[in-house]
Amino acid sequence: MRDIKINPHLMKVKSKVKSEQVVPAFYRIFRMQGVHLKEEIKPHPTLVKLFQEASRNELVFESTSVPMTSPPLPWASIRTGGYLLSAAKIIRLPYQAHQQKCRLEQAPPEDLYPSLDSLNQLGAIPWKINQPVLDIILHVFNNNGDEKLAIPQPPSELPAAPSIESHMTKQEKFVIRKQRLVLKRKKAEMYSLWCDALYKLSLANHFRNDKFWFPHNMDFRGRVYPCPPHLNHLGSDVARALLVFAVGEPLGSKGLDWLKIHVVNLTGLKKRDSIGDRLEFANSKLSQILDSANYPLEGDKWWARSEEPWQTLACCMEIAKAIESGDPESFISHFPVHQDGSCNGLQHYAALGRDEAGAKSVNLTPCSLPQDVYSAIASLVEKVRQKEAENGHQVAQVLEGFIKRKVIKQTVMTTVYGVTRYGARLQIAKQLKDIPEFPKEHLWSASIYLAGRTFDSLQEMFTSTKEIQDWFTDCARMISNICGQNMEWVTPLALPIVQPYFRQLKKTFDAHDPLRLKENKSFFDMFERPNVMKQKNAFPPNFIHSLDSAHMMLTSLNCEREKITFVSVHDCFWTHPHTVETMNRICREQFVALHSQPILEDLSDFLVRKYSYRERRENLRLGGNIDNTILLQSKFIRHKNFPPCRR
Repeated sequence: MRDIKINPHLMKVKSKVKSEQVVPAFYRIFRMQGVHLKEEIKPHPTLVKLFQEASRNELVFESTSVPMTSPPLPWASIRTGGYLLSAAKIIRLPYQAHQQKCRLEQAPPEDLYPSLDSLNQLGAIPWKINQPVLDIILHVFNNNGDEKLAIPQPPSELPAAPSIESHMTKQEKFVIRKQRLVLKRKKAEMYSLWCDALYKLSLANHFRNDKFWFPHNMDFRGRVYPCPPHLNHLGSDVARALLVFAVGEPLGSKGLDWLKIHVVNLTGLKKRDSIGDRLEFANSKLSQILDSANYPLEGDKWWARSEEPWQTLACCMEIAKAIESGDPESFISHFPVHQDGSCNGLQHYAALGRDEAGAKSVNLTPCSLPQDVYSAIASLVEKVRQKEAENGHQVAQVLEGFIKRKVIKQTVMTTVYGVTRYGARLQIAKQLKDIPEFPKEHLWSASIYLAGRTFDSLQEMFTSTKEIQDWFTDCARMISNICGQNMEWVTPLALPIVQPYFRQLKKTFDAHDPLRLKENKSFFDMFERPNVMKQKNAFPPNFIHSLDSAHMMLTSLNCEREKITFVSVHDCFWTHPHTVETMNRICREQFVALHSQPILEDLSDFLVRKYSYRERRENLRLGGNIDNTILLQSKFIRHKNFPPCRR
């Protein structure tokens, strides 16, 4: 290694230095890692730059990182399934999380069959690449991308960093260094996004003529994910637009209408309108839809103004093909239509607490128009802001005109999943930062203000949700702190779950050495004290995630029973256009079936049996009285991407 030399001026094309001096290409350095001195091998910066600038004709991926060209091996047990030759974990767990592995091994095999069957159903769906959309995306990507269309630009598009001159003052040099640091971070971010897009598009181009499959597995809460990490339907707008079902089905009598409704939903323009109004709007925009399909980059580009531009373009093309076929009802469509959740975390809380007011705000009860909880919370926050602005509150005055649905949506959505006020502040700050007109000097104070007002408005609207969350938190705190055990529960589908959050008190050398990790048994979660803070904060969102996963699996199994295509992206369900209504009915029926069980009572009984050392106990008492069967009549439980509802 010491004999490998490199010219340090190799990459400086315009350099006036003609030196033939060479330096070592690699260096040995020593740095402290904790209390240990570590030796590292570092390449020379010129070598790194040479490698980055080199044109690579091929990308090499592990076999487990790409889709399968044959159907996955069905999950027959917790150890058998997924890839044909490579190993796959049924549960995504760190090595130290040993308790849940033990619970899975101890569980009766028949208790795991529903979860395994759902994984098999999802993995058995074949996919293919939407070639026309891929060609357009590749054209944009190869022409330096487009930030507005979420196609990352290469770092070379950044302006050159300003140079520091000798005649500059100290303050001027400080400003230049700050600008250079910002550019350096921006360049690293752009390069990361560009590489991610390169991976996705390279894989899509490689599989452009193939049929392929995604094997699935779960996280410790039971949420389902495709195993290949780069190209899958859980990805961004670009990744989703690239994928269609490999097996097509006729549109039938209502399939074309569902495609039109879908394209309107993707634009985000008619979130509060009825189904009929959305269809009417789509028909009024038919000329622009066809123009987008036939002239995507040369025409009016109506699709590019959508919230999900590439999926909108793909849907426009499918509508155009169906119309141009002359017989839309017989047209074979491969296009997936989505049914996205209407704040499903709050839906589960409303159903658990039988909260009638909360259920209405998240579309669990019948209504003529879809309710939008995000807009409702934004309206409450705006009323508070107006009142405080009149009283002279400076931040409230600055926020005039900026409290929009999109700004507080992520915070409302993740509140039920345990987001803290600090996390909410970061979410809101990110949304405000993306608004060009917002004064950036008020970003910090405005995000703190909005996070607090959003939490207050949520607590005002959802009373039973707060009670249930507090009960969950108290249970997890006492079990982890007093009993000294990790929080456990069993989902309605009998999947055992253990929260793998524990405190590692001693960071020994063994903890950093994978070869000696197995010898240090005290590193496993069953031998360590629980991390009380993480246990109590994570239990409410993790329990709701497990309920949502159980509902998805029930819907999956019943869709397979009725022989319709079903794919899930957590709370967003996909199917063919002509089977949307059937999937909606199944979704509602399974939501009612799930919440007809005494979920909170069963959880209380389980916790008492496992952790209690006294006969005395206190159950959670809620005052709600909503009838679950009324949910079957709801049209808009999943209104974002299409009513008649999923639940």
